[in-house]
Amino acid sequence: MSKLKVTIDNKTIEVEPGTTILQAARQIGPEVAPPAMCYYTKLETSGGYCRTCLVKVTAGSEKDPRPMPKLVASCRTNVMDGMVVENYISPEVIDARKGVVEFLLVNHPLDCPICDQAGECHLQDLSYEHGKSATRYEFERRTFDKIDIGEKIQLHMTRCILCYRCVKVADQLTPERVHGVIHRGDVSEISTYIQNVVDNDFSGNMIDVCPVGALTDRTFRFKSRVWFTKPVDAHRNCDNEQCSGKVTLWQVGSEVLRVTGRKDQWGEVADFICNTCRFDKKETSDWVIEGPRKISQHSVISQNHYNKGTKFVASPVTLPNEVKQIS
Repeated sequence: MSKLKVTIDNKTIEVEPGTTILQAARQIGPEVAPPAMCYYTKLETSGGYCRTCLVKVTAGSEKDPRPMPKLVASCRTNVMDGMVVENYISPEVIDARKGVVEFLLVNHPLDCPICDQAGECHLQDLSYEHGKSATRYEFERRTFDKIDIGEKIQLHMTRCILCYRCVKVADQLTPERVHGVIHRGDVSEISTYIQNVVDNDFSGNMIDVCPVGALTDRTFRFKSRVWFTKPVDAHRNCDNEQCSGKVTLWQVGSEVLRVTGRKDQWGEVADFICNTCRFDKKETSDWVIEGPRKISQHSVISQNHYNKGTKFVASPVTLPNEVKQIS
């Protein structure tokens, strides 16, 4: 079947049938790709919850060039041949995204100074780029007590934006899911009926996919800010066949403070890892060190790691060799 041509923010690309607008935009590059808080490439049926990826379709297709009557979620809308889409060049989209961010922040606590996710929080980036300086919300924010849903995973539901990523990880990576969304409407929450019940070998991936600080690693909480650590790529031959064994070690000196999966330029883990690699292998000798993790200078994690004059590179995946690596 022939490829489909789509134009996004005046940039044209040909994609395979079945490609969504969001996927097509990512193929063009970060300069046109909408933000996404709930969509996750490796998680089936993800997307369609947060509405941060709304775009304007000014021409539906070459056969039917009429515009779509309202903004659409780019993660759930497939490309049609001849489609024309506006994202960052549309004032309507930018205004709508500001409204979406305002809703996401309605109940979100202002605890960035003490949140372990600070510095790598997608909501923090989104609110900086599209948020407003003040809230119009006058009512009391909803709050929840912190609970331990696993031996090494803490849930701070007050920060949760109900993106459903952690639920889909449990559905698709683990033998049986023991947590999910309970209640309805504005009292919906991610929870378990019994504390410390999440104990499967891939549960730690819920921490990696969480875009905010709702799910945190209890072995890393309050130990260090990410920009004080040195990320290093490493691997090991894991006994678990489903585990890639490819990780990022976050070190201070020679001490490994935490282990995470390797994330791409969209903040998504390329290969999921097991809990043994994540929580139990905290010695440098446990790993084969590949070298410093290549980090985009756009990230706060790269601060003080680059020489002056280093050019901005949008993607850590495409960071050229001549750019100064983290030392």
